[in-house]
Amino acid sequence: MTKVVITAAGKGTRLLPFTKEVPKEMMPIFSNVFTNKRIVLPLLQYVYEQLYSMSFRDYCFIVRKEKRSIEAHFTPRESYLKDLSGDYKKVMTKFYKKLENSHLVWINQNKPLGFGDAVRRAEKYVGKEDFIVHAGDAAILSKSKHPVLRLIETATKNPDAKAVLLCKKVMDSSRYGVPTVNKLSNNLFIVNEVVEKPHKPKSEFGIMPLYYFKPDIFSSLKKIKPGKGGEFQLTDAIQELINKKEKVLAITLNKNEEEIDVGTVESFRRSLEITFRKDRKSTRLNSSHKPISYAVFCLKKKKTKKHKKTTKKTTKKKMKNLCLCSTNTST
Repeated sequence: MTKVVITAAGKGTRLLPFTKEVPKEMMPIFSNVFTNKRIVLPLLQYVYEQLYSMSFRDYCFIVRKEKRSIEAHFTPRESYLKDLSGDYKKVMTKFYKKLENSHLVWINQNKPLGFGDAVRRAEKYVGKEDFIVHAGDAAILSKSKHPVLRLIETATKNPDAKAVLLCKKVMDSSRYGVPTVNKLSNNLFIVNEVVEKPHKPKSEFGIMPLYYFKPDIFSSLKKIKPGKGGEFQLTDAIQELINKKEKVLAITLNKNEEEIDVGTVESFRRSLEITFRKDRKSTRLNSSHKPISYAVFCLKKKKTKKHKKTTKKTTKKKMKNLCLCSTNTST
């Protein structure tokens, strides 16, 4: 079973003062994906439940020690359930059952030393296995095979690749690592270079905070020095792999997929709009509790109309033939 490292140790500076005590990964979004009604839930819970639905059961959360609210939220409390009733009790009971069926490891990032440092701290947890890295402040909404599964699929088909990145076309590269790539086939690229937040980007792509790595990445993470912003950048470790002539691949976001991201005020607002819009559409279907029977009814109605039309034509044709026969008989 592939292990998952979820980073949730960001300071959330761009969302202050709200994030002084509340981790940005716990910012709320709308959803009814895991329930039959619209609810508000922390983005980090959405990330976890989305991964759980893909059969992942082994997780490592990298958190800040001074913000225990994340670990508290992911710790089942039977006494809390006793005070709930109705749908909300069902929602929390389902969530707690998923947690009880999962293996969760908590690792502290004592100082805000960057994304690369956060991933490096998971080395003992990962061991010699391949693993997924998923930022806790972003998620992908997909109508087809989710990017996480496509990352694994790409890595399986290319066992010599040390890393597989997920990219998307971006207008502003100031928040992204930017790869220089060559296309190998449909939606598959070889990565030649990665640069963190470049002033003059060499491509139109930005790297999303969702990765597939072989454990080789840890030796590269140990070699890098503080980079952009005085932090250890994961992109610098990926570049270290490339410098050693290791294969790094990239796939892209599909057209029917959307990113939700709570890293800034603007991206948080957009994430609320996206999740509310998508939730509202699905709620209209689920609120009737009979979308299938309704579809069958429409199909039967359509067939009935078609049958009536056909019957009318057949009757008309029979009458015509009858008239012809009568004419011939009289002759």
